[in-house]
Amino acid sequence: MAIVTSSALAWGVSLAALSLGGAISAHAEDQVAPVTVSQAASSNQNSAASAKRQKPQAAAMSPEVRDARAQAVDPRVPQPLDMITVTASKTEERAVDALAPVSVVTPEQIEVMQASTIGNLIYNIPGVWTQDRGDEPSTSINIRGLQDFGRVAFIVDGARQNYQRTGHFANGSFFLNPELISSIDIVRGPTANIYGSGAIGGVASFRTKDIDDVVRAGERWGVDMHTVIGSNHGRALGSIFAGARINPNVDIFAGGTYSTQDNYRDGTGYQIPNTWNRLSSGIAKLTVRPADGHEVKLGTIYQENIYNVGQPARKAGDPNSTNPNGSNNLTGTSIYATNVKNYTTTLGWTYSQPDDQLFDWNARIYWNRTENDQIKVAHNTGGSSGGCAGVAPGTDITGCVGDPRSYQIDTYGFDAYNTSRIESGEWRHAFTYGADGFRDRVSTYDKSGNSDATTPGGERTVTGGFVQWKLNYASWAELISAVRYDNYRLSSNIGGTSGDRFSPKVTLGLLPTHVVTPYISYSEGYRAPSITETLVAGSHVASGPGQGDTAQCPDGSRGFFCFLPNPNLRPEVGKNKEIGLNVKKNDLFTAGDSFRGKFNVFQNDVTDFIDAIQFACPAPMGQCYQYQNIAAARIRGFEAETMYDANLWFLGVSGSFTEGKNTQTGIGLYSIPSQKITTTAGVRFDEGRVVASVMWTNVKGNTDIPANFLPATSYDLVNVYLSVKPTKNLTLIGSVENLLNQYYRPYAVPTGSDTTSTQNDVKWASAGAGIVFKGSLKYHFGG
Repeated sequence: MAIVTSSALAWGVSLAALSLGGAISAHAEDQVAPVTVSQAASSNQNSAASAKRQKPQAAAMSPEVRDARAQAVDPRVPQPLDMITVTASKTEERAVDALAPVSVVTPEQIEVMQASTIGNLIYNIPGVWTQDRGDEPSTSINIRGLQDFGRVAFIVDGARQNYQRTGHFANGSFFLNPELISSIDIVRGPTANIYGSGAIGGVASFRTKDIDDVVRAGERWGVDMHTVIGSNHGRALGSIFAGARINPNVDIFAGGTYSTQDNYRDGTGYQIPNTWNRLSSGIAKLTVRPADGHEVKLGTIYQENIYNVGQPARKAGDPNSTNPNGSNNLTGTSIYATNVKNYTTTLGWTYSQPDDQLFDWNARIYWNRTENDQIKVAHNTGGSSGGCAGVAPGTDITGCVGDPRSYQIDTYGFDAYNTSRIESGEWRHAFTYGADGFRDRVSTYDKSGNSDATTPGGERTVTGGFVQWKLNYASWAELISAVRYDNYRLSSNIGGTSGDRFSPKVTLGLLPTHVVTPYISYSEGYRAPSITETLVAGSHVASGPGQGDTAQCPDGSRGFFCFLPNPNLRPEVGKNKEIGLNVKKNDLFTAGDSFRGKFNVFQNDVTDFIDAIQFACPAPMGQCYQYQNIAAARIRGFEAETMYDANLWFLGVSGSFTEGKNTQTGIGLYSIPSQKITTTAGVRFDEGRVVASVMWTNVKGNTDIPANFLPATSYDLVNVYLSVKPTKNLTLIGSVENLLNQYYRPYAVPTGSDTTSTQNDVKWASAGAGIVFKGSLKYHFGG
């Protein structure tokens, strides 16, 4: 009943606001044509190919978008916020027009940044952070202080990436080589609740390269070859991508990458062990158009990541080798030789015809597997205990040196939706409706340790459906209303649980085609508990027998504390309130310039928030650790993203401030990111063939966190880029990352399992690289 009442109230408020909006008199000062390429790092790639890449369905365009595209090509330099996106509402719109906090990373920006990690590509986006380790090439994304266990949906070519392993790292990450990425869409908050279940923090959607990235307008085939070399230390990358249009109805595309990196030095000059890696990947896509308006695409991605994870002990006097109280903290961790293979296969079918107002569909099935095979190669001490005694260094918790362990998740999913349109006078209706679902199958193995208990196997099935109504009245108002239904079921040999819920969304924007568009939004999201949160069990390792292993757990193991399962966990519900302002203006100061901006304030109240709680258990267990529902968490903040472009030069500022607390205790949440402000400035020479830019991010570490966490550092990260295009087929790029060579650690570090010292491996491996010089050459062949 509460859900129905809340939804009805939201509907009533929105319809009342719509009535008021219809009475407002204003003039549409600018009708800005949508574009699909970047401003800041434009390398004069073919705009027609880029436009085709970003245009999922012709019929999905609003009349404003269609009319604007029919106009003559705008000579001004396009901006990222003019990129077409479908992530927020599954209907085509420019990012600057979306009544939601949407950011886009363009192909041209990705090319110039020469990123070694996903985090290098998105760290400047408001409200977005990554939790990375130098000895672990996967990425975990934090949006507005929410991360882990699916709170942020990671989507690659429409396929969810749900890998998770319990350890001294984020509880939910994904593997994706940055060289494969064509563009990125980020939606902050549960405003994209129609996009899939669980994403109460937001959605990070990645589109990988396709034929339009290598075959230019007027070509039948194309090949791009790319080489990058860099310092700090032994960085090198090589890639080749090729595509061919066999005929107007058949395209093929394929490519591969290989990169290598040796151990890097952080800003203190200390070389961090095990930050080396060897990454390789391959991609292939086949596109067939069997009939007018129909397109079938089969895609597959294979990635292999070879590295060591874990940190050896440090010596007294080494950087960051003391606790906050000044005492030495030198202990390292076990080290595991790791081989991760990631497979993603998608099969999609789209249909769109400009004169068909009833059907405009997109359907996809997918499979993703992440398999992580590890062999323990070093123990944190020379001793052994339990089953490892007399065999090899190790314990019953971390395993014996030489023994294997593995983690595997298979995700099978589907996503299908259709949009039907009705126009009546000045009223335009777009009804989008669909269903999606996925099934996770997790299996783990540990020969001599207990990580198969702390990352338990099991199966989770999540399904849902949605209906969205998007109403536009002339140029005065836009109303978006949606409701989503979610259902989940979780099972294992320990037990299971299930649940379901309806989640509403309503957004009202005024003057959507004008220079300034204010909007207000209310949306809810629903996240089912994960297998690990529900079923984790076992003990946490102690240094050795008699060295803190005071807890005896129900499974017979001993350690610092016991993990307890909780099959009675309730799902989290996020209730997000948002007020935003979109600004777009051409010819602001001089003919041909442009300004784009998005501003928003939000408050997300998460009920039944799931958090890890440590508490005293009856003897002989001692300390226990369990995922529980706390009363609620409240997260609120401000975000801004702006860019002014005068063609010969550009200047932009973006930033975010977020705070969040456990409303029951008043204590800040450890996952709330630091405050940051990013300033981007650049100049163009020789008709845009030479672009020089600098990006400066000022970060103030968040100190409002629980006492058992070490706050992130405050720092200034300055990167410099230079792009030169001597010919239309040759691009040369140089960059300097971390120009000031600062030591920085971008997220809070938990205490060690003994609760008196920090987790050293996280503290040491989370530090970013010091100054890095990079240079690259990209050459295009085509005909």
